[in-house]
Amino acid sequence: MTAAEAQEKIAALRAAVARHDELYYRRAQPELSDYDYDRLKRELADLEAAWPRYAAGESPTDAVGDDRTEGFATYRHRQPMQSLDNTYSEAELREFHARLVKLLERDDLGYVIEPKIDGLAVSLTFEQGRLVRAVTRGNGVEGDDVTENIRTIKSLPDRLKPAAGAPIPDAVEIRGEVFMTLEEFARINQEREEAGEPRYANPRNLAAGTLKLLDRAEVAARRLEIVLYGLGYAEPAEPLGDTQSGFHALVRQWALPTVEKFWTARGIDEVWAAVQELDRMRHAFSYATDGAVVKLDPFRLQREAGSTSKAPRWAMAYKFPAVRAETQLKAITIQVGRTGVLTPVAELEPVQLAGTTVSRATLHNRDEIRRKDIRVGDFVAVEKAGEIIPAVIAVNLTKRTPHCVPYEFPTACPVCGTPVVQLEGEVALRCPNYECPVQVRRRVQHFASKGCVDIDGLGVAMVDTLVDKGWVRSLADIYRLKREDLLTLGKSVEKSTDKLLAAIETSKRAELWRVIHGLGITHVGAAAAKDLAKHFGGLETLMNARYDDFIGEKKTSRINGIGETMALALIAHFNRPENRALIGELTELGVKPVAPAKAAPTGTSFAGKIFVLTGTLPTMTRDEAGAKIEAAGGKVSGSVSKKTSYVLAGAEAGSKLDKAQALGVPVIDEAEFLRMLAEG
Repeated sequence: MTAAEAQEKIAALRAAVARHDELYYRRAQPELSDYDYDRLKRELADLEAAWPRYAAGESPTDAVGDDRTEGFATYRHRQPMQSLDNTYSEAELREFHARLVKLLERDDLGYVIEPKIDGLAVSLTFEQGRLVRAVTRGNGVEGDDVTENIRTIKSLPDRLKPAAGAPIPDAVEIRGEVFMTLEEFARINQEREEAGEPRYANPRNLAAGTLKLLDRAEVAARRLEIVLYGLGYAEPAEPLGDTQSGFHALVRQWALPTVEKFWTARGIDEVWAAVQELDRMRHAFSYATDGAVVKLDPFRLQREAGSTSKAPRWAMAYKFPAVRAETQLKAITIQVGRTGVLTPVAELEPVQLAGTTVSRATLHNRDEIRRKDIRVGDFVAVEKAGEIIPAVIAVNLTKRTPHCVPYEFPTACPVCGTPVVQLEGEVALRCPNYECPVQVRRRVQHFASKGCVDIDGLGVAMVDTLVDKGWVRSLADIYRLKREDLLTLGKSVEKSTDKLLAAIETSKRAELWRVIHGLGITHVGAAAAKDLAKHFGGLETLMNARYDDFIGEKKTSRINGIGETMALALIAHFNRPENRALIGELTELGVKPVAPAKAAPTGTSFAGKIFVLTGTLPTMTRDEAGAKIEAAGGKVSGSVSKKTSYVLAGAEAGSKLDKAQALGVPVIDEAEFLRMLAEG
């Protein structure tokens, strides 16, 4: 490489890294995998080292990624908040240890190994034991003040719990990571899929984007979590212990959420064994874990090792390489969602990936296909984004043949032929035909599902039949079905027909929140539907609600859990004539949802208690158990924390059971649950 070529390459790489930093840190919309981004940055660092005369000026290799965004006040950290050097190589991890041995002139170094949680780094400031501020890492010197959004995290107490023998400092910065559990990520994506909206790519991006929302109620509705594991500024510093492992114990004593497991090790061989053990067990965790963080345990040695301008010398992140596989793209199919969104899906030659056979993967949208130049017949790299959703990451251009031509995204709905539209501000293309058969099917399936009005017998096959026959073109048509028509669907169908009609009749008195949820309003899931039902008490009242009924002065929410984003979605939904007409039709057909009781029971053993459900129960579904809990005045949560009152566990209970046992939360089975319910 000539000097001119090196100079040009360094400039190009700096521009590329800066662009991807913007996408990752500020927009939470990365286009590269972590591995590809790290490789790009390593290439730049190597070139700058080889050609130092062209490395003058600010370089992204020396800076902390800046997550500051518009709309938030900034706050200066009392102690800089650095990032971590990282590696994918066992050899480089051993070199990290060797450097410390040489620097500290001792070879009996003790370490702590922690799970590297894939989230957004934050620093919490407690003064006199009270949470006063939460700030993102920002540029390492100052970050965005996200205090109000952090306060929506239910597992995070507002005050530190006094710990025996360890006085609470006058002021202390405690660092950690905001994340989203895999279960919550799946719940949100399921709601988006039901609404015909594109699925989010991975939990990290969604957590980062959520924490930067200006709508606090929307943040609360997405149920973020946090773990705390690091020490920043403290005054006075003496009570905070001598070691990182001791600090973990102190954080737990203060009743703050922290990592559920960490390892201590002496020497690099024990460190590597711990990293491998973490890799084996991380898939059982409730959150996405993309690596292991190795830290010197004694604080004294950490101070002696010091830091560079970007990262501490006493810590390194070993990142687990993403599991990828290469396979051939056989076709691209288009799915039409309940709201008409056209979502492209890659049909793949089946391939093994992270222990499962993958034959389909998301392509996200038309723009993503164009940006990556994905063509039918290409050999593509497939990766499980966040180890959850298979996604096409890149194309192997060396295997492309002349038969692979650019993909033309359909300009008309593949189901009904209606020209597609692109709404202002949206990436997605939509079929605007409200009576498009596939949209009708999806709406009816959603409305009749167990999570909504629960019409037994109105499954996928029956809905397809009813729509194909032309008997059901809207939700109201469910209540117009005639017994004589249904009897023509086959022989010996009297019993199933009568059962279906009975279930339809019963659904007329479904709980109000189930009907609201069943309407398929954008952004309105089960939790929001319950809040709306409690507040408005009826469909017509909700339908006629105005903006001021949802949002007060200074954009404050009048209804717990309902922010401006959801309020605007509700208003837009009921501004459509067909949706207003539907409410009138349902009323005329005898649909009279049951409004919730004015107040939950207060004199029962369940009043105010928080339950978490896990595993398969012997005689009831988790939804049924949750309904019983809420009817008795209790609450159901999706994650275990110190505030959890009970974990109701069935067969094949997973990581929630492990976390409950680690936190000392009482675990009960169905028999004990029913006994408590009866006694309550």
